[in-house]
Amino acid sequence: MSSVEPAAAAGTLAARRLGAGDPLVLAHGFTLNAGAWGPMLEALAGHRSVVAVDLPGHGGSSAVTADLPGTARMVAETGGRADYVGYSLGGRVCLHVGLSRPDVVRRLVLVGASAGIVDDGERSRRRHDDEALADELERSARHDGERVAMDRFLDRWLSGPLFASLDPGLAQLEARRRNTVAGLASSLRTCGVGTQAPLWVRLHELDMAVLVVAGATDERYGDIGRRMVEAIGPNASLALVPEAGHACHLERPATTVEIIEAFFDQHP
Repeated sequence: MSSVEPAAAAGTLAARRLGAGDPLVLAHGFTLNAGAWGPMLEALAGHRSVVAVDLPGHGGSSAVTADLPGTARMVAETGGRADYVGYSLGGRVCLHVGLSRPDVVRRLVLVGASAGIVDDGERSRRRHDDEALADELERSARHDGERVAMDRFLDRWLSGPLFASLDPGLAQLEARRRNTVAGLASSLRTCGVGTQAPLWVRLHELDMAVLVVAGATDERYGDIGRRMVEAIGPNASLALVPEAGHACHLERPATTVEIIEAFFDQHP
């Protein structure tokens, strides 16, 4: 059984609910949405009550604007006490949930996520780049129309090195196209990595069981993941998805689910 909850008002998130059993919240990556988890969603909902949220600027929450701490508050309110799984942008959101609302996080899974950019100059440059990308997306929409601008932007986004190993047939393009130019531009400006205060010095505060996941061929996030596990402490572990890059949950959904389920079994 599946149901979709629209964003009812400012400050609320749209969400898709399906399955029955232990509660699990899914938070997607940038340009994705609650309908873009692919086979992983149905697999996890086989014996769990899954709440897949649309983050601000995405899907049914396209008109919602919030920074990362504000997004974390809304996700926590939408999901309640549950296990939290976040990918990339969603992983950064779930990390904020774990630090600000540990009372609602039973177990935490961070897939292809980062605790932020420590260097002030690098972080400022990333914020500037994201602002420029948002400006370019909006200009393209004004000049060529929403659909053309969205397709061009998604082509550019998915052609980056992070997604070099992602087969276009697995990229959930149709679901990504359900986002809006205004929503994605807003997300870049408010929740991009450049806007995120680095959280490395706070990672030791996480006292729930934490699993950090990365694709085995995603060297950048594999290294970040190792450093995050070391900073969190003995309650954290790292898992690498074989033959997968940054979007490991789309490239190898069955293996990613097996890894997550094994983690849950080890930490009942």
